[in-house]
Amino acid sequence: QVQLVESGGGLVQAGGSLRLSCGASGSIFNLRAMGWYRQAPGKQRELVATITSGGSTNYADSVKGRFTVSRDSAKNTVYLQMNGLKPEDTAVYYCNALTWGLPPFNYWGQGTQVTVSS
Repeated sequence: QVQLVESGGGLVQAGGSLRLSCGASGSIFNLRAMGWYRQAPGKQRELVATITSGGSTNYADSVKGRFTVSRDSAKNTVYLQMNGLKPEDTAVYYCNALTWGLPPFNYWGQGTQVTVSS
């Protein structure tokens, strides 16, 4: 079992910045990757950014150049630095942890609201 706790969401004006944090606990030795997804009202959950245990990153095209995913292995924490926020970034952001194994398993945090005003 893996527990994920997010923090850092809030309300910000367009062009502003926020940093999300996600602390992991439990069976974290078996994590293949961690990252962030988001879900806006009436839309499907979508990938924002991920970082693997080897440090490789992947970003949605819509956030490339504006968002940065990073991790602090000593603290078992993954971060999402969001700069140049746009109203279309408004969503509930979910931390995700993907395990190794067949099949792999996804763990999810409770979500944190990010609202960008125009």
